[in-house]
Amino acid sequence: MLSRILRAPAALAALAFSTLASADYHVDILPPVTPVSREMYDLHWGILWVCVAIFFIVFGAMFWSIFKHRKSVGAKAAQFHENTTIEVIWTIVPFVILIGMAYPATRTVLNMKDASGADMSVKVTAYQWKWEYDYQQDGVRFLSHLATPRAQIEEYHGQGAAKNDNYLLEVDQPMVVPVGKKVRLLITSNDVIHGWYVPQLGVNQYGIPGFVKDAWFTVDKAGTYRGQCSQICGKEHGFMPIVVIAKEPAEYAAWVKEMKAKMPAEPAPTPAAEAAPQGGGEKVAAAAPGKADGKSTYDTVCMACHGTGAAGAPKLGDKAAWAPRIKQGAGVLHDHALKGKGAMPPKGGNMALSDDAVKAAVDYMVSASK
Repeated sequence: MLSRILRAPAALAALAFSTLASADYHVDILPPVTPVSREMYDLHWGILWVCVAIFFIVFGAMFWSIFKHRKSVGAKAAQFHENTTIEVIWTIVPFVILIGMAYPATRTVLNMKDASGADMSVKVTAYQWKWEYDYQQDGVRFLSHLATPRAQIEEYHGQGAAKNDNYLLEVDQPMVVPVGKKVRLLITSNDVIHGWYVPQLGVNQYGIPGFVKDAWFTVDKAGTYRGQCSQICGKEHGFMPIVVIAKEPAEYAAWVKEMKAKMPAEPAPTPAAEAAPQGGGEKVAAAAPGKADGKSTYDTVCMACHGTGAAGAPKLGDKAAWAPRIKQGAGVLHDHALKGKGAMPPKGGNMALSDDAVKAAVDYMVSASK
């Protein structure tokens, strides 16, 4: 009889032991690999332990007071209503705690938003349901889709091929970046709001149609880091992963060379053709043979900000916004574009551009906005 009574608890204990032995119970933020994500990690645990300490102090004092001053031992309530000292203490102490937590949090947020001095810029455009990466300096551009076939995921016709642990986070063409370089992301969307989110990089930035948001990261060590769209962007939202592979600089250079070899050749410009600028304005003649093509430079580099008016950049064709700038003269505008001004980095963040190409782009935008 006793053995029957003990059999069920023994079975449950065995099941629990086997589960504990086979499962990975690590519950934590993914290991940080960038300066910003490391600050986030430290901030998370620092504030968590402050909250734990406050919990034990407050509830410890409360339970000690209930036990020590209970009626059964003859305790009598002390009268300290409107006690100035106590009121000062419970005002000053929370204030100090909040300032102590707000300072590192504010410093981290400001650091997250400081994308200045980047070594390279990548324009990230979201689509339903894929990502486009346009490397501004290296001339590499490609789309990134979910790599696992839907038939394998859904198993419409019975059990399909075996799936690995990351089958919903695999892409056909990952984003590749060099280790130790500051990468600036120019994030936008072509349809609805998406979210470019890679936890280990410390980046979660919205891509909003008509706007360009920026973010940055510097990966400390080579590896593969995964994420996915963080906004509910439609019925295929769960199948819009992000994969970032960090390579050593030499390996990254080899990857760029390989990708450029796969890129389709750009069509030769037609010198006699006239191009109408985006946003209205007068027609602007295309570049003559041997001269820098301002429209081409605008389309590949400047449009990210000047096409939408992001970050205070005057929008192409907006005569009111361009009028005070045009009054400064072409020389001043060329100097601002070459050396950078305000939120605009030197040469629009693409230091590989020639000075003539930058000046031609400025002249193109000026002509289109008069």
